[in-house]
Amino acid sequence: MPSAGDTRAPERISEAGAPRGNPFGARFVAPLYLGASLNPVNSSIIATALVAIAAALHIPVGDTAILISSLYLTSALAQPAAGRLAEEFGPRRIFVAGITLVLAAGIVGSLAHSLTALIVARVLIGAGTSAGYPAAMLLIRRRAEQAGHAAPPREVLGGLSITGAATVAVGPAIGGLLIGWAGWRAAFWINIPVAAVALFLALAGIARDPDPVRFGSPRALASRIDLLGMLGFGGSLTALMVFLDALPRLDWPALAAALVLAAALVGWELRAAQPFLDVRLLVANGALTRTYLRNGLTLMGTYVILYGLTQWLEVARGLSAYQAGLMLMPMGVLTALAARVVSRRAAVRWPLIACAVLLLVGAVATLFVGSGTPMAAVICVTAVFGLTSGAGTVANQTVLYQEAPAAALGTASGLLRTFGYIGSIASAAITGTAFHRSVSDSGLHSIAWVLVAISALVLVMTVLDRQLARADRHHTNQPPAGARNPGPAPSTEPTRTEPPRTESRSADMTTGTHTTPALDPARTALLLMDFQPVVLGAVPDPQGVLARAGEALAWARAHGAHVVFVRVALAEKDAAAVPAHNKTFSQAVAAGYLTDGTAATAVHESLKAGEDDLTVRKTRISAFASDTDLRAELRARGVDTLVLAGLSTSGVVLTTLRQAADEDYRLFLLADATADPDPEVHRVLMEKVFPHQAEILSTADLAALSTAAA
Repeated sequence: MPSAGDTRAPERISEAGAPRGNPFGARFVAPLYLGASLNPVNSSIIATALVAIAAALHIPVGDTAILISSLYLTSALAQPAAGRLAEEFGPRRIFVAGITLVLAAGIVGSLAHSLTALIVARVLIGAGTSAGYPAAMLLIRRRAEQAGHAAPPREVLGGLSITGAATVAVGPAIGGLLIGWAGWRAAFWINIPVAAVALFLALAGIARDPDPVRFGSPRALASRIDLLGMLGFGGSLTALMVFLDALPRLDWPALAAALVLAAALVGWELRAAQPFLDVRLLVANGALTRTYLRNGLTLMGTYVILYGLTQWLEVARGLSAYQAGLMLMPMGVLTALAARVVSRRAAVRWPLIACAVLLLVGAVATLFVGSGTPMAAVICVTAVFGLTSGAGTVANQTVLYQEAPAAALGTASGLLRTFGYIGSIASAAITGTAFHRSVSDSGLHSIAWVLVAISALVLVMTVLDRQLARADRHHTNQPPAGARNPGPAPSTEPTRTEPPRTESRSADMTTGTHTTPALDPARTALLLMDFQPVVLGAVPDPQGVLARAGEALAWARAHGAHVVFVRVALAEKDAAAVPAHNKTFSQAVAAGYLTDGTAATAVHESLKAGEDDLTVRKTRISAFASDTDLRAELRARGVDTLVLAGLSTSGVVLTTLRQAADEDYRLFLLADATADPDPEVHRVLMEKVFPHQAEILSTADLAALSTAAA
């Protein structure tokens, strides 16, 4: 716990055995790569076993399709849930638990003698393998922060993408070889040795999570992980999957259920203190939301070819499962090569544009593939999709790493995979519709036309996404991932760089102008001041002002601004030092309502602090009171701009704003995230006093400030 007046972020405990030189050595990354590959390899390897499973169990081949959809559905639900649990309980614990579950699932599948038992095994595999990717992303992010890396560790992220994307492509070939050699059970028992090795490497190479497990009461735990949000997300996604799986038949009840449950989920998440699916963040952070959509559509196109072309090769061209898998090997190799090349680049916009163009080229080329097409030409077409898969997976993953809030990277990474699984299930629906009557050239061409539409949409989305260009300009100026960020040079004054002024919805209440200077989030700090139960109870509409403070916090997280939580609380020695003539604090001491360590003086539970946030405990009104280190911390982070919100207007807001203005900070004040016990005092200060020293805005204006920076 920070000491009184300590404004530093909570100290990150270095991982035991972390290498002094390269923090991403083989011992650390090997289990992450292996664990993250378990899900994609299980997604693709089963495709070559379906016919053999149907023959062994004496059931129609069509009935075995549930072995694909059950893993996809489980994974789509479990990926973000595993990410949230990794954030709450520690990524190593969840990573190890997931691998252990895969080990158990391999045993269950190997001993199964019925379709029901195989479905159970696939569900367990889906749940267990889902922990690998989001936990790995969170472990990499924390490792990078511990090492002081200012830029994303691109080669490490590239390696994670290579193992995932390449195993999807080579899965059919591996599956065909294993099943031809050892029978269909090999698709399940192969998980036993692989999971055992991954478990050993994880226990040996990844240090224990430093924080102890904190369960609390069942109700508190359910609130912290937003169990209702998870269930609502699962219900709406399940209904959507049922609708997609039924195509070409239109299952209207399933679609209606999906829409109703989705609407209820959004309503709940807007009120949840710690939402599982942060709707406000998705709305505020368009770059992150577009990354999810772009990734889902790209993978939809890739999976359409992976599954559709595999079926076409086996039926229309008469190849065996093993031969069809071999035809896709070049696709896997080029996926790995493209991922390797893109992972070495700091920029992401041009790789994503190239990915969309290649997807379109591959779609058009597929229109000319038929039963008489030479196999060399077919392999060339699949190779194009390999390049698309490799480039798109790495670039989208890098954008996610850059845009997602650090504290929520586990959930955000899981959602990226969820959108991929939605795309893969949609691709299965497209393939099933095209090959509904027979697997033929005309069906393959129908798939190609759908691909043309998908790729055109991805290309338009990417070219028009200006945030990609802004992100490239910002991140290409960062130090390389292997270098520590030395931080700004010591200075007695904040460094000031005046950006251009641009139009905004905000207005200066004194002059009536409608221009607001753009701000650089990297040099901006959001100060959320005295949002504590003891203070909230004294202002009108406390829930309203608290909700808008939450919106400001979501904006700061989405755009990479620094966050500072300021709270007022008196330890025993602080109370003893308050002189009798200090009217405000002597009364507080007498009443005992500012006592440190009580729930009343904690930051409100809906405003959850992240790892990189500062928390300032003060014993006087101003956030810049002499007993805090706020000045030094802001200087160290290169902050020259403050966005203020707090309670009350005539207290902490007034004193902090005046002091910050005297120290030459650029100031923005969120009028609707500020309140005072006396509404008239609040109005006078906002209209008559503060506009002379700060820009007066609403939380809705923050989005305009962000876009203005471009």
